[in-house]
Amino acid sequence: MYYENLIDVITNGLASLNKSETKVAQAILLDPEAATRSSIASLAKKAGVSEPSVNRFCKRFKTAGFPDFKIQLAKSLVSGVRFVNRNVDEGDQVDSYTPKIFDSTINDLARVRDNISHKIVNDVVDQLIAANRIYFFGLGTSGAVARDAENKFFRFNLPVSFHDDVLMMRMLASTGSPGDVFFVISHTGRTKEIVDIVQIAINNGAMVVALTSPKSPLAILSSISLEVDVPENTDEYMAMTSRIVHLVILDVLATGFTLRRGPEFLTHLEKIKSSLKPTRYDQSGK
Repeated sequence: MYYENLIDVITNGLASLNKSETKVAQAILLDPEAATRSSIASLAKKAGVSEPSVNRFCKRFKTAGFPDFKIQLAKSLVSGVRFVNRNVDEGDQVDSYTPKIFDSTINDLARVRDNISHKIVNDVVDQLIAANRIYFFGLGTSGAVARDAENKFFRFNLPVSFHDDVLMMRMLASTGSPGDVFFVISHTGRTKEIVDIVQIAINNGAMVVALTSPKSPLAILSSISLEVDVPENTDEYMAMTSRIVHLVILDVLATGFTLRRGPEFLTHLEKIKSSLKPTRYDQSGK
């Protein structure tokens, strides 16, 4: 089982810290390994705060003081998933940027796994099973995720389609009706065209399911919001871990859909799988 470590606790608590605490947190998160070897004086100087401020920061996170804090920080680096800076440095070589990408992806997957609402996942599966038709919408990187969703869900004997063109999405939303499910994927949830399209679908009585960031305009407007907190700045950097997290959540939903349909539905899936056998060489290459 995954347990949130001290680095995760600090990262998730940044928004609640005061100015001095934020400076200490940023100094630690910039290089956690260096912080484990640092003296309280050197860390205070690096953060631009007083030594008592560092000590108060450590006690805020349920440690006895700076020495105990460093022990817990070191444990966080060797157990669970290691925190890494999500921004690859300009001078990084293959042996440094490769593990950075893997580690940050694993870290985000573990965080979402432990915080995702099972009730909302179940509610979304309910809506997908009851749907007359499912539309998967997404722009940019989310469009690629929406395409993958279509590839999974068309197998379930439902009318399913994916769309990544704003004008087409707008027209489809305008013809939506009760029984239709518009599954909208957007990491930021702040794309104006997407939010406008969702409003059109809702005005027509359709169900809108959003896969997006917490408290985003899309999350607030949608009928059901499957919110995932992936701290990735896609305004400045290309989407990486958020895309992988969204793909895994779609796998979860597809699995839930299959299990709810029952054993008799497996025959239908097997028929689809069997249709592909003539297109492949066997494992011997024949």
